[in-house]
Parts: sequence; C-alpha cells; structure tokens
Amino acid sequence: MSQLQVDSLNEIFRYLESDKFTLRSCMLVNHLWCKISMKFFWRNVYNYNISNVNTLISCLPNESKKILYESGINISNQTSEYNYAKFCKVLSMDRVHYMVNNLLETQQFTLKILVMQELLKMFEKQVSLDCLTVYYYDFTPKNWLKNLSELHCYSNLSSEFFYQLSQICHNISLLDIRIGNYISNGLAKLISVQKNLKYFSMKQDDDNDIPSLITELPNSLIKLNLYGSNCIPLSFISKFSNLQELELSYSYQEDFIGFEELQHIFFPQLQILKIRRAFPRDELLKIFLENNGKNLKEFYLGDFGGISDKSLNLAIARTCPNLKKLSTGFSYELITLQIVFDGCQYLESIRIWYEKKALEAIAKYSHNIDELILYHHSFKARFELLPKELESFFIDWKNRVPQKSLSLIIVTCSTRSLEKNDENMKIIEKYRKLGIIKKFKVTDFNDDDLYLDLNHFRKN
Repeated sequence: MSQLQVDSLNEIFRYLESDKFTLRSCMLVNHLWCKISMKFFWRNVYNYNISNVNTLISCLPNESKKILYESGINISNQTSEYNYAKFCKVLSMDRVHYMVNNLLETQQFTLKILVMQELLKMFEKQVSLDCLTVYYYDFTPKNWLKNLSELHCYSNLSSEFFYQLSQICHNISLLDIRIGNYISNGLAKLISVQKNLKYFSMKQDDDNDIPSLITELPNSLIKLNLYGSNCIPLSFISKFSNLQELELSYSYQEDFIGFEELQHIFFPQLQILKIRRAFPRDELLKIFLENNGKNLKEFYLGDFGGISDKSLNLAIARTCPNLKKLSTGFSYELITLQIVFDGCQYLESIRIWYEKKALEAIAKYSHNIDELILYHHSFKARFELLPKELESFFIDWKNRVPQKSLSLIIVTCSTRSLEKNDENMKIIEKYRKLGIIKKFKVTDFNDDDLYLDLNHFRKN
C-alpha cells in the first residue's frame, strides 16, 4: 500500500463527506477503502441513522455500559474493531438526542437522558470537535470543544452555556445564530472573545433587540448573512471593509428600510451580493452597484427571479462586468438581454422566469452561459412552454459556436410547468443523449441549493 494511494483516497473521500450513501458503498470495496471512507462517514453526525447511534452506544467504555446495564437499559455486548466516536468532528447534540429517543422509545425519559450523558462523557474524552450544532440540548461545555471552529445555535440557550464556551473557545470562525424568544446574556460575551470570526449568520423571526450582538462583531468578517424581520439597522455593516459575501433575506417585502445606509459604502472585496425576498429601491441599488459592481461575481435580487426594472438590468450590464451568476427579472425585451450579455460576458449561470423570447435571447446572445435556471409559478407564469419552442431552443443551442453543454434546472410549483408535458421530457431526454444537456433537474421553490444554502455559507 503506497502513501500516494492513501493520500489520493483521502482527497477523494473528503469530497464525498456529505454523500453518506456513496461512503457506505465505498466501505464495501476492500479493507483499505473501508478504513479510509469510514473515517469520513463517522466524521459527520448528519450521516448517522438510528443504527449508527446504537453502534456508538456499543463503543461506550465498560464503566458506562455497566451504569446503563444496572439502570435497566439492555444494550448489546457486541464490541467493534474500531472506536467510531473518535472520528466525530461534526456533531449535532439535538440530532443525537432525537435518535436516542427513537432508539429507546419504550424507555423512560430519565433513562434516555442517562444514555445521552454517557455518550457525552465519551465524546468529552475522545473527540476534538470542529463543528457543533445545539439548539435545544443544553449541556456544560468542556475542553473537548476548545478547537471548535463552527457553532450553530439558538440565542436562548442558557447564559451559563455561552459563558463557559467563551472561556474555552476563542477561535470560532463560523457562527450561525437563530434568534429565539430571548437572547442569553452570555452570547454577546462569546462573540466578543472571538479572534478569528470570518462568517456570521443570524436568523431572526421577530423583533427582538439585537444591538448587543451586532456591535460585538469583529471587523474581520468576510461573510455576513442576515435573515428575518426588517428591523436590523444596516449601518453597522459598513465597518466590515473585508466583506466578500453579503446576504440580506427578509419576509417578502417589496422594499425594506435601511438600504440607503449602504448605498454609498465601498466594499472593495465584495464578490457575492444576495438580496432575497425584498427589493431595495432601484435608485439606491444602482448607486450601490456603481460603487461595488466591478468586483461582483454573483448577484441575486428579489425572490426566485422576481421581475426587476429594465433600467436596473441595464445598470447591472454597465457596472458588473465580471458577473458569473445572475438572478434578476427581465422585461423580456431582446435588446435588454443582449445588452446584459454583452456587458457581462463572463456570465455562466442565469436565473429567470421562462418565456419564449428569453430563451431565444439566451441562445442567440449569451457568451459563456452553461447553466440555465428557469422559474415557473402558476400565478406568475406568462405562458406554457410548448414542445416545438423547447425543441427550437435546443437546436439553436446545439448550433452555437463554440458549442457548450447546458445544465438545465426547472424550479416549479405549477401543474403547467415544462416537465409536466411528456413531449417536452422526450425532447430533453433526446438532447441529454446527444450531450447537449449535461445536467437536468426539477425542483421546487424550497430547494436548499437554490434558496437558503447553508452548506454554501459554511467555510470550505
């Protein structure tokens, strides 16, 4: 067995970490594949099922097994060749608690808590955690969390939890907070002691007072995601001069208060701007793009490709020459789309409401597009795409020079959507076999990778 082979497999399986089904298959290939893929499978608790938690219980030390046995919990005496717990780096306490509850559904609640306590003691002794998610299962943090780099939590965990964590963890780089019905005093303290915070996400469902949190955020942030009600003052964002990604998501508002506080701010490193479920006034957004559009690589406006003003699309074409991904609405005038494609010649992905004229313009005028995301809504759709129109688009795409294969994604909640027509699906299959379509996917409006993509927000 060469070190090169081991290193190569490690690199391959690293990219498969979130694909638990493939990792399970890899474990069956041979002993080497099993040993390496197993490490990545057990790294992330989100890969676990109830059977895996039962395996973890079998890895408990003998003193823990004795405690459980004497308390009336009948566990397997089977031991494993590996201590799987030591591989764990990404842990959700709530998910483990949920699976323990299901595994021991006939047992008393106090016995389930006892199992969690013994599992927690095993983690404390054997694990050095990278990522922790805890929303409901409160516990006392200890040194096994000292190397924590990611934390996903609710704001209303006990203040003692946050104070203890602030004594241990000073190098959290990603902090994802869901604001609950109150904000524990210790949370601001935890934020204030972080030396390397780069990624901050906050989801707020109501109008809780949050200044104590946002004022503690360090200037080192490079990614900021604010989701929820429209009561967060945006002026504080101006201090993050190194910001590379900014996402503002609100509750279906055509306009939102506060964007005027950002219109004149220059973010020299900003590459990704996402404004979801809301529309700043066009004149404010145009000024912002004049200052920051040159470096933008991705721009998303509104919700699901909502229709934007023609003049705004022209401003995008003028101020954002380096865009690779774009999601805004269009007036469907061919000249507008042509100007956008000429001004943004590096565009690789575009999201629009689908319409015949839009498809014609994409096939005729786009330069580097290889991903097309088409939205269809029963209330907003302007037409039903006919098979002859779809065929015409693929013929035009096939004849482009240079020829590029296309990823086609349909986002729908309508019975009139493209894929509902059998003839359309036959055409898509035809061009998939010809290699014109390299990827075809149908999804809905709540698809994670098109909506609030937490994995994208996570650091690489």
